[in-house]
Amino acid sequence: MAARPGMLTLDELRALAAAGTVDTVELSLTDMQGRLQGKRLSAEFFLDEIAAHGAEACSYLLAVDVEMNTVAGYELSSWETGYGDFVLRPDLSTLRLLPWQPGTAGVQADVLWESGEPVAASPRQVLRTQLDRLAERGLTAYAGTELEFIVFQDTYEQAWSKGYRDLVPANQYNVDYSVLGTARIEPLLRAIRNGMTGAGMYVESAKGECNLGQHEIAFRYADAMRTCDNHVLYKTGAKVIAAQQGCSLTFMSKFDRREGNSCHIHLSLRATESDAPVLAGDGEHGFSPLMEHFLAGQQAAIRELTLMYAPNINSYKRFVAGSFAPTAVAWGQDNRTCALRVVGHGMSLRVENRVPGGDVNPYLAIAAMIAAGLDGIDRQLPLEPEFIGDAYAAQRERVPASLREAAECFAASDLARSAFGDKVVAHYLNAARIEIESFDAAVTDWERYRGFERL
Repeated sequence: MAARPGMLTLDELRALAAAGTVDTVELSLTDMQGRLQGKRLSAEFFLDEIAAHGAEACSYLLAVDVEMNTVAGYELSSWETGYGDFVLRPDLSTLRLLPWQPGTAGVQADVLWESGEPVAASPRQVLRTQLDRLAERGLTAYAGTELEFIVFQDTYEQAWSKGYRDLVPANQYNVDYSVLGTARIEPLLRAIRNGMTGAGMYVESAKGECNLGQHEIAFRYADAMRTCDNHVLYKTGAKVIAAQQGCSLTFMSKFDRREGNSCHIHLSLRATESDAPVLAGDGEHGFSPLMEHFLAGQQAAIRELTLMYAPNINSYKRFVAGSFAPTAVAWGQDNRTCALRVVGHGMSLRVENRVPGGDVNPYLAIAAMIAAGLDGIDRQLPLEPEFIGDAYAAQRERVPASLREAAECFAASDLARSAFGDKVVAHYLNAARIEIESFDAAVTDWERYRGFERL
């Protein structure tokens, strides 16, 4: 398949650098929180040294909380180990222009130890391990992620100074599918769409959503690793472009009492050699036996792998009945009240996981979906009948209601340990522990409003 415009080969970067068109290369890894971290290099230095040999970065990048605080409990990096370096090895298949930054190209990296061994807990490696398991079976995963965000007229600096209170949304009413409502901020949406297109992504569409100022830009599916690489770059790029236009946007899972920001993940499988769909077949609903087991595995493992889909305290505020975020562990055909929604047919037949929010780390979530599906295939799990009706009102097993509950399920999961390994499980359980302890120690506005005078 020909590379999309905006993607670069090393020779093309060399020519652009020689012409003075590109002078900077952003080298980045994806951290536990799903953010890009790294450094900006001169194009000359990148071409001379880094492209072939990689660059060093402090290993604490995979052992800090969201505020970049050093925290205890990580085997990977700590004061006891001296917070040494690991290596960022550029994956040159991700090399591309970054149109929102003048004269800049970007490349994403795998994270290795000095020995050349992959850092097992790095999100890209967690996904690659599951993709390798699929490859052993002659299968390739394709994925699409649907990220929602809320736009505010305030700059990021103004939002910070206001304590994120009384922000002015870009729309004052529900603009779901509204052509008029989205036109109000089309300059921003267009800049993001065109920027991502210039960075080699395939943009499909943009539409309004339900919350005030809420929107979604959709991208065409791709192989699972490329989708995740594009996802994290898009989140960073969209924030940069919003800041350049004097506004701000958030992907946080639940900003207020209205609808949260979802990130529905679509996943399908194909035979690697023939590119034929393997989930479609002659069975009920047009499913193959493999699809039945794959979907059954997804459903069976939702609770124990929710930590990979909903990694933050705030993630769980989305799970409200009637909010289009799931509460019941169920699957249905084109049923948006279920945690797992099956859509498409033939080549496009796929599973949509509706649990993740906009704060999800896509590498971890898709790795979890693959691990769950493979467990269903390996154990030949039978698929229960589809759920028909309102899953919110059903007496069914529920999605974990808190980060604490999800962490307990993950800690008890034999599947998580067999699929990801004890060290990866311990790493992300520690991340959950840090978030829970930090939240438990905080005093919230809710407490002050209720208790300052009246208690």
